[in-house]
Amino acid sequence: MRIRIVGAGAMGRGIAQWAASAGHTVELCDVRTEAVTAAVDFVRSMLERAVQKGRMSAGDSAAALERLVPLDDPWAPGPEVELVIEAVREDLDTKAEVFGKLEEALPDSTVFATNTSSLSVTRIAASLRDPGRLAGLHFFNPVPLMKIVEVVPGAATRPGIPPALTELVESCGHRAVTVADTPGFLVNHAGRGLVTEALALLEESVADPAAIDRIARDVLGLRMGPFELMDLTGLDVTAAVIDSIWQGFRHEDRLRPSYLTPNRVTAGLHGRKTGQGWFAHGPEAASPVPEPPVTGDADRPVFVAGGEDAAGLRTALAAAGATVESGPQPTDGALVLVPVWGTTVAAAVASLGLPAPRTFGVDPLPPAGRRRVLAVTPAADPAAARDARAVLARAADGGEPWAVSVVRDTAGSVAQRLLASVVSVAASIAERSLAAPADIDLAVTAGLGYPAGPLAWGDRIGAARMLDLQRALHATTGDPRHRPTRWLTERAQLGMPLTEPGTSPAACVQR
Repeated sequence: MRIRIVGAGAMGRGIAQWAASAGHTVELCDVRTEAVTAAVDFVRSMLERAVQKGRMSAGDSAAALERLVPLDDPWAPGPEVELVIEAVREDLDTKAEVFGKLEEALPDSTVFATNTSSLSVTRIAASLRDPGRLAGLHFFNPVPLMKIVEVVPGAATRPGIPPALTELVESCGHRAVTVADTPGFLVNHAGRGLVTEALALLEESVADPAAIDRIARDVLGLRMGPFELMDLTGLDVTAAVIDSIWQGFRHEDRLRPSYLTPNRVTAGLHGRKTGQGWFAHGPEAASPVPEPPVTGDADRPVFVAGGEDAAGLRTALAAAGATVESGPQPTDGALVLVPVWGTTVAAAVASLGLPAPRTFGVDPLPPAGRRRVLAVTPAADPAAARDARAVLARAADGGEPWAVSVVRDTAGSVAQRLLASVVSVAASIAERSLAAPADIDLAVTAGLGYPAGPLAWGDRIGAARMLDLQRALHATTGDPRHRPTRWLTERAQLGMPLTEPGTSPAACVQR
């Protein structure tokens, strides 16, 4: 296939390398000739690096470079061009102008694809005489390494184009997911679950950014915490995406932005690119503040209150040599630990008549690493909290001690709220039929690097237990951002997995 790529910036040159390496002839062009020259040099260096690392033979590298054709004029006639991929700046008028000129220069049979990450494909196509020839083909940076592409049909896109683009993408070694032309498409939309909830936790002073990131990594198993991720992406970019998706979905509570971001963006606290974000960056930045050492009395007696989750914690603490009381009520002076699922420690103190100064919450969510989370109420005795942290840090059989994060009491604690939001946003995408469940999980794991797709992650916990969590969060906080989705509620009630598409009405009337 002969492909013309318009725009020789970071995305355009990455797409060019990907397509040429897969055997296609690629015309690379830009309104700035120097950008094309720089892009070709960059692709050459990337291909040479691939040879040095043994990922490509010297012959294949030379052949790929030979298939990369620099083009001086983006609007040159191209009777053999079968596909155009536009990768210019994110501006509707600019993209419409580019495609208008291409429509004059190229045959009616040439398929047009836009690499937009945030603009409506339908609106871009509307400027064409034939809007049916255009679809979205959204790559992620760096293109050769991020092996996922969103195929986005516009409202007028001809039915045969999305499957043809999917076939092209997968024949070149990437995975394709078909998604609806909605704000954020799929990956950016699904990614709002993590960052918006992390910002909400910070708003409520539940924990600081470093503590939330540690819990996200060590309990949920994420490669990067949400605040690390925002610093990497740039808070200016992240905040703009959050706002545009929230506005695009007509102020959906589940996607609500934080009041914390506008002032930080205005102040230039964007992250790595400005040297200061949620954390300091650069050669002169101070080292991260380490976690406080564990200093309490690990031998203080402990009483574990609650039901099924309490039994597991009792067993784990007893195996680590802690003094675990077994009576119906805690003795005077004993610490009280309460595993909470979607509720607060304060509610447990009130309902069970527990001693507030020495009662603490423990997140029962199975951790990905060796970290436990201790929740403290405003009534907690600081000395008792230090002792509770020391008890939770105990390890069985002389193993590595547990790290213990101390956070403010909140419904569900930190990890539960992050996970509930991630699953809830993905379930909302599935509920609206914006993408198939399998595509949601594939896109999120490939595009965001989560340890599991959000729907499969919810299935690990169990649909019924996830529903209990979200109902408890909603009831405890009264915040509509936590309301359970219909997708989760139905599947929990029917005993179905969250990853199951289910029977559609259309299937029941077709023969």
